[in-house]
Amino acid sequence: MGISSSPTESNKQIGSMKVNLFFGILLIAMTSYFLWWGLDYTMHQQTTLFIVATAFGIFMAFNIGGNDVANSFGTSVGAGTLTIPQALGVAAIFEVSGAVLAGGAVTDTIRKGIVDLDGMTVSPNQFIYVMLSALIAAAFWLLFATRKGLPVSTTHAIIGGVIGSSIVLGYDLGGTDTALSTVDWNTIGTIAISWVISPLLGGVIAYLLYGQIKKNIIDYNDRTEAHIAVLKESKKELKNQHKVFLDNMSESEQLAYTSAMLRDQEIYRDDDCTIDDIETDYYKDLYKIEHERNDLDTLKALKKWVPIIAAAGGAVMSSLVVFKGLKNVNSNMTTLQGFLIMGMIAALVWLATYIYTKSIRGKHKEDLTKATFIMFSWMQVFTASAFAFSHGSNDIANAVGPFAAIMDVIRTNSIASQAVVPPAVMLTFGVALIVGLWFIGKEVIQTVGTNLAKMHPASGFSAELAAAAVVMGASTMGLPVSSTHTLVGAVLGIGIVNRDTNWALMKPIGLAWIITLPAAAIMSAISFIILKQIF
Repeated sequence: MGISSSPTESNKQIGSMKVNLFFGILLIAMTSYFLWWGLDYTMHQQTTLFIVATAFGIFMAFNIGGNDVANSFGTSVGAGTLTIPQALGVAAIFEVSGAVLAGGAVTDTIRKGIVDLDGMTVSPNQFIYVMLSALIAAAFWLLFATRKGLPVSTTHAIIGGVIGSSIVLGYDLGGTDTALSTVDWNTIGTIAISWVISPLLGGVIAYLLYGQIKKNIIDYNDRTEAHIAVLKESKKELKNQHKVFLDNMSESEQLAYTSAMLRDQEIYRDDDCTIDDIETDYYKDLYKIEHERNDLDTLKALKKWVPIIAAAGGAVMSSLVVFKGLKNVNSNMTTLQGFLIMGMIAALVWLATYIYTKSIRGKHKEDLTKATFIMFSWMQVFTASAFAFSHGSNDIANAVGPFAAIMDVIRTNSIASQAVVPPAVMLTFGVALIVGLWFIGKEVIQTVGTNLAKMHPASGFSAELAAAAVVMGASTMGLPVSSTHTLVGAVLGIGIVNRDTNWALMKPIGLAWIITLPAAAIMSAISFIILKQIF
């Protein structure tokens, strides 16, 4: 009467509750430590405002984890390469490492030059309200989108937040003309362009890349497996026909034929046996079937294409780590040094992958789907890890940038052009990313990894690599792209190849992309007015 199933369900609930409790305590402990450290760092000035800013800064990082990080790992989880706990482990190591090691020693206090307050007399507290309002608005918008399972751009959210609060500040200081002049409307235009260009580039590259993988590897493997299946069936049919053939013989004929077969059996075992050495039709036909099977180069596609694709993937993903991550640590690194690092990593990946294809033995030589997906699973873990490191070293700035500005103003009581980011901020916000991924990231993972298009390791790898290539290439050329929009576009490109794209789901996602900036701006404007009344 259901007794046998309840202990398992109970254990699952207890295990989940323990994990939830662990992450909850971890976030509370890190926040408490940071408040203790931060109050001393800001010399106990404007304590209440600092505590409020810390709460919403960490809340913003929490929601970036639930939306942006979940979006980054959605294809790996959807492909079955990583479970959610495994994705959490990879994210914990590489996101936090990227944030702490390569998060940047300084950050512009006004995000990405989207507003200009230089021509106005802005008090330190007014500036704090601008940045704090942006954090509040972006955090709550991200929470709403994440709960709906909609992957949106955290960068667009924080930009919208800064715009909304800056417009209200400009209006307070100089009326409508001043309010509108605070915003760099050209930047808004480039953001609008990115709504189209990001998913389009991601989709095109993913379509081309996965199309080649499907044509040259997956389809070849399918044809080879089908050929092997036909040969196996022919072998079974040969045995059945031989049995019928023997049954129709007289005893004397059977005796003579059996003697011939025994001789053939001994000859057949020799490595230098040829078909002319064989007497019986059974062993002649068996010889043809097995030699046709042995002549099949089952690993041809894996040996030829996978090492090349893996090397290209290694080069692209290492470029993310080198140019968008490690260069924040070592600004003296030259482009040539970066390319040399990329080349070494690509060569090592090619060599390791090629050696692995040469070592495939036994059943994997004929179970090509499994062998292929094992290789792409390892490659996808590599791409996911590099994506996480790059994300931690760059996009965490959407929470850290405004907060670092706030903390610096509280500490110095002046508005500087740049604000130093202490490691304690990066570590605390990095932990908040991971906790957010665990608690609220499952809906976005489901959307990106499963609901938009079906994923397996090869297609998941293609989507991640295509998105990384577009983000890296666009950054180099100065094109405005969103990593979130690009990855979603890449998933759509995979769906087009496989003809299983869920276009209906793109309607709410596309609408959320367009609404993100104005929604965050409106919420930020309201938050600015409230903060101005409270403090």
